Amino acid sequence: MDNLTHSLVGALLGQMGLKKKTGLAIPTLILAANLPDIDAGCAIYGIESLSMRRGITHGPIALILLPLLLWALMLAFDRWQERRGKRPPGRLPVHKGWLLALATIGCLSHPALDWLNNYGIRLLEPFSHRWFYGDTLFIIDLWIWVALAVSIWLSFRRERSGMANWQRPAWIGFTAVCAYVFVNGVITGAAERMATGALQAGGHRNPLVVASPPPFAFWKRDIFWRSAERYGTAHFVPGVGGDIDIRGAPIGMDDPRLATWVKGDPAARAFLFWARMPVAQADGDAILLRDQRFMHPLAQDRFQVRLTAPDTASHPE
Repeated sequence: MDNLTHSLVGALLGQMGLKKKTGLAIPTLILAANLPDIDAGCAIYGIESLSMRRGITHGPIALILLPLLLWALMLAFDRWQERRGKRPPGRLPVHKGWLLALATIGCLSHPALDWLNNYGIRLLEPFSHRWFYGDTLFIIDLWIWVALAVSIWLSFRRERSGMANWQRPAWIGFTAVCAYVFVNGVITGAAERMATGALQAGGHRNPLVVASPPPFAFWKRDIFWRSAERYGTAHFVPGVGGDIDIRGAPIGMDDPRLATWVKGDPAARAFLFWARMPVAQADGDAILLRDQRFMHPLAQDRFQVRLTAPDTASHPE
């Protein structure tokens, strides 16, 4: 998910009552909720960064080490403020055990959210390079923004007014978001079952079907499918059903030039490591590598590689 969502989740966890466990709770939760995204710096490598993102910093080793690192930094910050007399007098004292617990909770919330979309996350890195996909939420979900922001604001307002149970709006927001995620999961499952049944009836054996919610219209699903040799799209709306073109188009990944050309192109190797539904399309004398999930005109330029014949002098057989 986007970093605003991660930050709002960290703040929500604090307003659910966790911020009363220790000083520096809210900043710790918000920083921890974003911490696995320290791998975002690899974006300077362009397409090659696709093989680096959502990997080692989202895996089990990082989810042990990152909370410890943040915990140590927050303790050091608290001591620094105290030595200089800049520690806010109204702030709760830091409880080391709770501070570490909150850093861990915040960090764990990050891969839990990232798993929910169809971009993918390598939850077991470095022990396994396997990608995991939830196919439940769009990577930026306006409705989650609204639910989280409103519940946090209402909780803050009740707290500042001295009202009892100021945590209640945060808990309601948390419950609403969990219910929203569940409903979206049910819609995705229904869409994938519909498409799978239609494809199998049309002669496609063991098709891979991915149902993804579009921006804003969370109740709809854009469906991407592929069989052994062909790929296509479909659409689904609960209560209405869906339309699917079972003819599709050639995937093109059997192009004999690919094996040689990919060897000499680091960007292509990274792309294919990341791609869940790769497609090869002719582009004159070149080959365009794309992923079905990201072939929308607004996204395809950032998720494609143009392959050309390698320079045999630079890449000898």
